[in-house]
Amino acid sequence: MLIHSASQLLTLAGGPQRGRELGQLGIIPKGAVLIRNGIIEAVGKSDELRAAYPDEPDFDALDRVVMPGFVDPHTHVIWAGDRAAEFEMKLQGKTYLEILAAGGGILSTVRATRSASLNSLLDQTRLRLWTMFEHGTTTAEAKTGYGLKTAVELRLLQALIALDREGPVELAFTFLGAHAIAPEYKDQPDQYTELICETMLPMLKEWWPNHAPQSPLPFVDVFCENGAFNLEQSRRILSTAKELGFPLKIHADEFGNLGGVPLAVELGAVSADHLVLTSDEDIRLLGQSDTVAVALPCTPFGLAEKDYTPARKILDAGGILAIATDLNPGTAWCGNMQFAIALACRYMGLTPAQAIAAATINAAAAIQRADRIGSIEVGKQGDLIILDVDDYRHLGYRFGTNLVKAVIKKGRLYPV
Repeated sequence: MLIHSASQLLTLAGGPQRGRELGQLGIIPKGAVLIRNGIIEAVGKSDELRAAYPDEPDFDALDRVVMPGFVDPHTHVIWAGDRAAEFEMKLQGKTYLEILAAGGGILSTVRATRSASLNSLLDQTRLRLWTMFEHGTTTAEAKTGYGLKTAVELRLLQALIALDREGPVELAFTFLGAHAIAPEYKDQPDQYTELICETMLPMLKEWWPNHAPQSPLPFVDVFCENGAFNLEQSRRILSTAKELGFPLKIHADEFGNLGGVPLAVELGAVSADHLVLTSDEDIRLLGQSDTVAVALPCTPFGLAEKDYTPARKILDAGGILAIATDLNPGTAWCGNMQFAIALACRYMGLTPAQAIAAATINAAAAIQRADRIGSIEVGKQGDLIILDVDDYRHLGYRFGTNLVKAVIKKGRLYPV
């Protein structure tokens, strides 16, 4: 299929963008892109590609923006139930950590998820993924973490593997058995840490090839935070995972600065996520590393917090900045990357161009897929979206409506 007559074809060519380079969109006015067998074969001006491929089935973009599909590199998309009652508690003055300490928060969703059947989990998650897809997300990271028991965590992975095969959203898998201290170990966090290291991770390493033989090992993540895992426990979990060959991620600096970023840089983690209260020294370390800084602007918005990821400081330090939704039932029930872009522009100081790059090619780097997706370049996967506008700056400028007119996943067109 030859997609032509784009008002602006945003290629994002050239790989992940560091520091102040962020925002290089590689715009081709009146652009076109040729996709065959799901792979991009040619990119250029519409008149040139239409002349070169006169017999190709075509699709007229009608002077709309064509760009890479969004990559959402941090979601908790699989869970059961909701936490609407806790939202009301927050409005009445309870903090997130107070609700967690009282058995709510993550543990509330853990109870609902443990009791849900596999089919129920599939049905609930499928609907969320389809909503994400309709809003332009063609690839998403998906974490476990609402099981906190070996069997349940593996059941969540089993469901995610099935949903990835089903499509259309392509998933990158993350094991987050270290999302919270399991209720059975409420006063024994070190013992639960030992369970993760001595039982869960080795069992996952053995289980994975039999259930997802075509996929690389999943990421292993840990919530390094007050009320969850301290720095020593986080180090043990991530070090064990690294020894077993798993790529690493970390939740860090959402509510306190515990040293998660230096740990991530030291261990070569693919990304460090949240980064709201990250110190200037830790930002300097990020800027000197290849660890992607993933900002989650929907989360402070969902919590009505005033502090967001200090994006300008990260860019000044030369860091690789990405954005994601953090889709989850407690703090950010939002899988819409367009809204994440709008928040990043308003509260993190990004331009629309910078936010788009952070939501595409840099987001792909945060899940180790920048060589396959996140930009419109020859040899990459044909994952595109067509916006119902003629100027990319409407992303960020507008919010609360869906600007996506059509989604193209591996060369297949899905009207929205």
